[in-house]
Amino acid sequence: MKTRDEMTRDYVETARTLNEALPYLTRYDDAIVVIKLGGHAMGSDEGMASFARDVMLMRTVGVNPVVVHGGGPMINELLARLGVTSQFARGKRVTDAATMEVVEMVLAGQVNKRIVQAINREGGKAVGLSGKDASLMICEPSDPELGFVGEPVEVNPALLQQLFQAEMIPVIAPIGAGRDGETFNVNGDTAAGAIAAALKADRLLLLTDVAGVKDAGGSVLTELRAADVDRLTEEGVIAGGMIPKTETALAAVRGGVRAAVILDGRVPNACLLELFTDHGAGSIIRA
Repeated sequence: MKTRDEMTRDYVETARTLNEALPYLTRYDDAIVVIKLGGHAMGSDEGMASFARDVMLMRTVGVNPVVVHGGGPMINELLARLGVTSQFARGKRVTDAATMEVVEMVLAGQVNKRIVQAINREGGKAVGLSGKDASLMICEPSDPELGFVGEPVEVNPALLQQLFQAEMIPVIAPIGAGRDGETFNVNGDTAAGAIAAALKADRLLLLTDVAGVKDAGGSVLTELRAADVDRLTEEGVIAGGMIPKTETALAAVRGGVRAAVILDGRVPNACLLELFTDHGAGSIIRA
């Protein structure tokens, strides 16, 4: 439990962030901001509470936030506890029927409701969904060898628009529906990008455990165009786990999202800093 001094320091830091943001609070009035939540913020109660406060502030100043989350570590933990042995093809987990049951249980249940509860505890009206609800996200198999791993081919955002009108905050588990009644596990970044594109969102925020896209010298690149991302990928500067994130960002901006940002979710008030300050946070990618 935090000491009084630690709590005071946290309060002062949040107050400074909000004070800096005040002149910009109407910048995103009625805008749609899709946030992919993962990593640090999901791993601790403190991080989750901080994230929930940020989302609630966005809603208070007129932003329409949409939260799309992952949950890989929680899935791995429950699979191990249940004794479900995973198979792999080319280094990727095969999602068979038994694994898919666990994935849906964790993502649409445990993780989703934890986020909903955190936002509601801050005074919000969060609603938990998965891509199966109202046929929000229709998928096809991304690779037959991987089983029930899906790629979104159709996103139907009408339900989300209705929730915006009711000032509710959608929290979406990346579970998709197949055309023949199947259930698919979808990469969280991919799901967030597809939903953001369907909504023509003003921003897609990909919260990660790194500061952003870095150049060859290790410095964070604060702004990139699609051509820059393509060039840096070809040169091998963008590599490893950053490649799928930049691919998601590019697909989103090419699909109609005004800009995508890869930023460090471990930084306090990271979303607020990105939206409501001139210097922003992380790496912003535009078409």
